[in-house]
Amino acid sequence: MSYWFRNDNRLPQARLAIASYVIVGMVGLLLLGFWKLQVVDSDKYGQMAERNRVRSIPIIAPRGRMLDRDGRVLVDNYPSFSILLLRDDPALIDKSLPAIAEGLSIPISDLKDQLETTKNLPKFQPIVIKPEANNADVAFIESHLFDIPLLEMLMVQRRRYLPGGFMSHASGYVGEVSEQQIEASNGRFRPGDLAGKTGLERQYNDILTGTDGMRRVVVNSVGKEVKDLGHLTEQEPIPGKQIQLTIDYDLQQVAEQSLGVRPGAVVALDPRTGEVLAMVSRPTPDANDFAVRISADEWKSLNDDPLHPLLNRAIQAQLAPGSVFKIVTATAMLEDHVPEEGFKTFCPGYGTFFGRQYHCWVYYAKTGPRTHGVLSLHDAILKSCDVFFYNVGMRLGIDRLSYYGSKLGVGRKTGIDLPSEEPGLMPSQEWVERVFHRKWYAGEVISVATGQGAVTSTPLQLARLIGGIAMGGVFKQPHMLKDAQNIGEERFPISEPTVEKITDAMYGVINEPGGTGGKLKLAGIEFSGKSGTAQVIGYGTRDRVGKEKKFEDNAWFVGYAPRRNPEIVVSVLVQESGQHGGEASGPVARDIIKAYYDKKARKTQGQLTADDERYDLGPGAAAALTIHAQPVVKSASGIAPGHAASVDPER
Repeated sequence: MSYWFRNDNRLPQARLAIASYVIVGMVGLLLLGFWKLQVVDSDKYGQMAERNRVRSIPIIAPRGRMLDRDGRVLVDNYPSFSILLLRDDPALIDKSLPAIAEGLSIPISDLKDQLETTKNLPKFQPIVIKPEANNADVAFIESHLFDIPLLEMLMVQRRRYLPGGFMSHASGYVGEVSEQQIEASNGRFRPGDLAGKTGLERQYNDILTGTDGMRRVVVNSVGKEVKDLGHLTEQEPIPGKQIQLTIDYDLQQVAEQSLGVRPGAVVALDPRTGEVLAMVSRPTPDANDFAVRISADEWKSLNDDPLHPLLNRAIQAQLAPGSVFKIVTATAMLEDHVPEEGFKTFCPGYGTFFGRQYHCWVYYAKTGPRTHGVLSLHDAILKSCDVFFYNVGMRLGIDRLSYYGSKLGVGRKTGIDLPSEEPGLMPSQEWVERVFHRKWYAGEVISVATGQGAVTSTPLQLARLIGGIAMGGVFKQPHMLKDAQNIGEERFPISEPTVEKITDAMYGVINEPGGTGGKLKLAGIEFSGKSGTAQVIGYGTRDRVGKEKKFEDNAWFVGYAPRRNPEIVVSVLVQESGQHGGEASGPVARDIIKAYYDKKARKTQGQLTADDERYDLGPGAAAALTIHAQPVVKSASGIAPGHAASVDPER
């Protein structure tokens, strides 16, 4: 027996002690971890568990509406549904992606791009994969609730604009926020959110954008909603504030229809206040196309279009103003007394300067005399004589002409409350030396004096310029927000005799025999203005390349009423019209001014009711606007706008 006891292989006491300590240590670590989970980090993990079970669903706040000056709705919202993709289960997403792409008619490459773009977002945060669901999409989601539990629908308020591109450049459009906007928003924007991209939508985005609400729901393991936690957990959305514009819907409609489909722009404003009454730019996209996510192909097509439909010509078309600029030259002449008072010149149809012959527009006239004869300033403005202003420009010099042009607003932004306004250009000696590193050639002032050469302006600039001169040198800052505060004003002293001579001459352009706008006369209205025809390229060059491409003249007209301290001024541009300013653009200005006075008369006579002024232009109400069709509003002469009888050609 002793033999067996001596060979007993019992565990040594030392090893047993070590094993006991290890077991105790492990139990201690487990207890410590359990204590940390249950006590120290209980809030953290409780929130994570709650987040996995309870999800916050945004309630999208509608953007504020845009109203015209009489309270009529120009831009509104309508309810729609966006489709969300739940991203809690990546494996299920990979499996279901082909079926989702086919069922919702979304290229699978687009879905993969969206997932790649949002890969750094928390997995519990869904993404918008289709901004607006149609009936087929809703049917697909409802019929695949169980086999594809990754899709949800979120009610949103979609932007609705008047059809046909009505006022679309001014109103602008909304679009999905970019990654840069999301990063810069400090959590305000989420992928799929909309924000103003252009026009008033962008300018007043902070006012128009509301504050989204929130509701909490219980979700299952794949993020699908299974229970609403009730109203106690809801945060109501705060709608965006609506804005009232200075736009007059009636004048805007006349402007849209009178310009028609011709490339160009129209600006109507009240020079007494700076309020913009109408603004049109053609061609234009339909802003409703941007209310839902626009495709890459559509965006490329808009950008590649040679007519540049995305360009707001009213504030961005920097073009030679042609003979409208002669009003600047005339103002400089009278204020500087160069040439002297009573200056006259003889126009044989051309003038010779520095050994080169410069023609007057009358030289190319197909009928009548090809000379203007002896002219005073008044007659030169009426007949738009180039030779007269060639001589004035030579005597003034570029320094004085540039001084007056700049003071009257040429080459400077007007400060309108729209993004991306362009300044145009008022050339000077300093500009030539800085840009071209050469001296100014004295002969270049000849072209500038008649609104050609390097001088460029925008339709808005010319409206403000002509209106300000007729106001005696008071230039209000144009704006589109009614009752806007801190409206700027510039004053440039113009003597009373100068204002009288200039305004009398512009009144004569339309109302005196021989005026270039004689066919535009309005009975009982002191309709005044100045027409202009600006070359796109030199006529010699155009003749050489004309067989391949036409470079027709741009037609300008700036009209206003009454002749002093006007209530309304209208600037019209028709690009490459092949007609003269009084012929192509003049009827548009005339139609708008006539509509303004007709409406004013109805108000005075009490024929406009409150219902007329507050009429809500819903989607159906405005559908009759045939903006892209041939204009249908009759002009003052009974001729449809855009088809006015021809007038005497002028420059």
